[in-house]
Amino acid sequence: MLRIATANINGIRAAHRRGFGDWLATRGCDVVTLQEVRCPVAALPEGAFGDYQVAYDAGEVAGRNGVAVLTREPAAAVRSWSVPDPERPLHRALRKHATEGRYVEVDLADVPLTVASLYLPKGGLPAHLQDPKRMREAPDGGAKYDRKMAFMAGFARHLATARKAAAAQGREFLLTGDLNVAHQELDVAAYKRSNQTEGFLPEERAWLAAQLSPRTLVDVVRHLHPDTAGPYSWWSWLGRAYDEDRGWRIDYHLATPRLARAAVSAVVDRDHLGVRMSDHAPVVVDYDLS
Repeated sequence: MLRIATANINGIRAAHRRGFGDWLATRGCDVVTLQEVRCPVAALPEGAFGDYQVAYDAGEVAGRNGVAVLTREPAAAVRSWSVPDPERPLHRALRKHATEGRYVEVDLADVPLTVASLYLPKGGLPAHLQDPKRMREAPDGGAKYDRKMAFMAGFARHLATARKAAAAQGREFLLTGDLNVAHQELDVAAYKRSNQTEGFLPEERAWLAAQLSPRTLVDVVRHLHPDTAGPYSWWSWLGRAYDEDRGWRIDYHLATPRLARAAVSAVVDRDHLGVRMSDHAPVVVDYDLS
């Protein structure tokens, strides 16, 4: 059995104060992927990643982003956008993001599997939907929306290349992480009020749908829970959204079909010993590779 978890921890130091270290030490994961680690390498707390081997791209933006893949054994290979790969050059739409700490992937040494961790930009609303009376932030004319849509267009090509490269080496491929897009109505508690909210816009949902098919990538959690509302992986800190489980499912395991068929269990760890570690929760999947 191979247990893989993905979690947006919203800051490694804050997560440790809320019990992340204990969760990591006791959850029994073979692979853990992280997003929004938010810490330069030199400032990481002692024992930040426990006993795991770490592939970490912190990015160059202080206090933001940062992705990692933790493994029991040293990875056979590590690739991140901050280190140019002449054999797999970044799509031009992604080059401006190369030093932001948004993507890292590893080839596992003991299993024929490539695992990637992605933190996709949150984005914003297109200009025609921006109403200052309904926005917490000042209108930006759609700049964040345009940036996210360009990123997604470039990443679709990158994702296809990464998946095919893994297949050429006889490896399955698993994309994990915070995609900042909820795919279906079952993935948002208040979906009727969210059709004009970033993360649930029709064009964002269509993009995610285009990455999925029975021959390319499968949404593992939805495959195992086809009719379940959620299970949600993000809740606002505001109000009683968490207590009432009014959340969004935006953290994913997207697996090649053979690997997806091996998934036997998928759960969301809403808390650890009654404490929220982040506004997100780890999504943990067991894969039976026997």
